[in-house]
Amino acid sequence: MNSPTDDSLLDDPARLAEVDSDGLLRAAAQAGAQVRATVAAAAESDLARLSGSRPRALVLITRPGLGPAAARVLAALLQPACPVPVVLTDALPGWIGPLDVVIGHTDDPGDIVLAESVDRAARFGAGVVLTAPEDGPVAAAAAGKAVLLPPRVAVPPGFAFARVLSAGLLTLRTLDLLDTDINALADELDREAERDHLQHESFVNPAKSLALRLADRSPLLWGLDEVATAVAGHAAQVLATHTDRVCDVAGYPQAMSGTALHRAAVHASSGQDIFADPEELHPGETSPLRVFLVAVRSTPGDQVRRLAADTLPGADVLAPNEEISADAPACAAVLALRFELAALYLGLAAGTTGGSGRYASARF
Repeated sequence: MNSPTDDSLLDDPARLAEVDSDGLLRAAAQAGAQVRATVAAAAESDLARLSGSRPRALVLITRPGLGPAAARVLAALLQPACPVPVVLTDALPGWIGPLDVVIGHTDDPGDIVLAESVDRAARFGAGVVLTAPEDGPVAAAAAGKAVLLPPRVAVPPGFAFARVLSAGLLTLRTLDLLDTDINALADELDREAERDHLQHESFVNPAKSLALRLADRSPLLWGLDEVATAVAGHAAQVLATHTDRVCDVAGYPQAMSGTALHRAAVHASSGQDIFADPEELHPGETSPLRVFLVAVRSTPGDQVRRLAADTLPGADVLAPNEEISADAPACAAVLALRFELAALYLGLAAGTTGGSGRYASARF
């Protein structure tokens, strides 16, 4: 059963600030600053030496933490017309060679698997771009052999998604695989952080509003495009980090194949129970489902989106491209940040992150 949520906390900035004693909301809001710092670090590195020719293959290392979600977002952004194979793997494949480029991330400076992968990639002549702490075995393996982009903005582990994504985007731009305005992306993240500031009330704060919609629900995060589905994977990770919410993540065509869950989702979003109060759950009762249709890209006449809208008319739609004028990478980054802040607000209000447990216990 999900931890009860103190909704009133979200619209009490003083209590929020007190509960967030570790400054987690502030850390998440530094996403734009992390991007700019990464741009500066890349400019001072030898990343430019990778330019001039496209790689034979692009290998995205998916070490535990932020690596898998960031890699999936980068891979999705490259589709459907990427001119080179994109491989996602937990450890370096045996066929790596001098014509390949490897991108990796870790928050763990002692990640031996990644350190060995970086060393082997360098020995076989592959280009390597790495976001990792500047000390430890991973950094030692990268020294003089790889482009190492250490953090320049101090945030707790798990708060570097924007840095990891921007490092990957900078590498893709250098390789002439994807052209993205990274500075514009940073600006959009700053604007999103301002919209989601703890001083703003829930009805005008997108992250708080999302947190309230996630509260006491079993969320189904179903993507309407591959980029959105990848961002939903990151959302599931941050919800698991800061809350006890368990959610389903899938692209909508895949979600339809889970017939029993999809049927329940159709019922939950049909509006049939218009007189039911979803807030009044009996002890032991399963939290009601809430469907979130997540979109990053917009394609005229998109059959998947039309089918989802017709089948799930009451679903929540999260589509930042309908709110801001930005490219797909920036929309993906904004959506990821909104989910991060929503997970934090929900965790603080439920006592599963930060110090809000003392407020939760005071209600009983």
